[in-house]
Amino acid sequence: MAEFDLIERIRRRSQTRPDVVLGIGDDAALIAPPAGMQLVVATDTLNHGVHFPPQTHSFDIGWKALAVNLSDLAAMGAQPAWGSLSLSLPEADPDWLDGFIDGFMQLAGEHGLSLIGGDTTRGPLSVCVSVIGLIAPDQALRRDAAQPNDDVWVSGTLGDAAAALALWQQGHDIPQALRTRLDRPTPRLALGQTLAGLAHAAVDISDGLLADAGHIAEASAVAIDIELEQLPVSAALQALGVEPQTRWHWQDSGGDDYELCFTAAPALRETIRSRALACGTAVTRIGRVCAGQGITAMLSGEPVKTSRSGFEHFAAR
Repeated sequence: MAEFDLIERIRRRSQTRPDVVLGIGDDAALIAPPAGMQLVVATDTLNHGVHFPPQTHSFDIGWKALAVNLSDLAAMGAQPAWGSLSLSLPEADPDWLDGFIDGFMQLAGEHGLSLIGGDTTRGPLSVCVSVIGLIAPDQALRRDAAQPNDDVWVSGTLGDAAAALALWQQGHDIPQALRTRLDRPTPRLALGQTLAGLAHAAVDISDGLLADAGHIAEASAVAIDIELEQLPVSAALQALGVEPQTRWHWQDSGGDDYELCFTAAPALRETIRSRALACGTAVTRIGRVCAGQGITAMLSGEPVKTSRSGFEHFAAR
């Protein structure tokens, strides 16, 4: 398949929106943002062997490539609108590409996102996606607005994706529920949008809870205490029967959860629970914001040392 055949194959599957003036096929796209709204822009790259194991189905790669970007929009409280795709392939395999497009477009369709452009090239398998969302002025959730005495919350459950990756690396069978959490994360867009203007600060959990909540602590010049015993655990992870220390390590440092961690005033607890319930997303209060600096893992009210603070691409291994 030639390059322009590949592009045409993607273009035919792309959905459009009324605010796309000119989409795939020209030197650049033209969009018409609604008046009075701010644009929210995010970009993430997924590389073979780093962000997904070898032999991962192309449908799941397409899904995840978009999902991790939508998760960034969710953390800002934004509504998705448009996206671009840069795809590096070792060869133009029509079957692989169709599976990839299926995964990407299924998630895009669920959230009203239009693919408006991008690039294709020959090289090692790598996917770079940029997304643009919309939000009303002064409503964006940021990392720098946490306040002392805030509650710290997290959506969903933690540690499933890290457990799946660890089992794969050890050559063990992976329960399907855990593998799905690794391959097809759920961007918490509805929750992020309902928290906009309500929560003080938010971040999506991509590199590990302690690392990402630490970004809130640093940006807001506060301290955050996380209670390990309060971390929400899925039935599938619980069923593995591992020691609590192993499970907590996957939950506090493993990454790839793409859940939301956010802070809010204690007076809003019931409001947050009811809004989250309306979004169909469970939320759990896991800690608090304090005066000071840094992030601390707590066990039965006492600080504990953790073996790792999160994933860093250029850290020594």
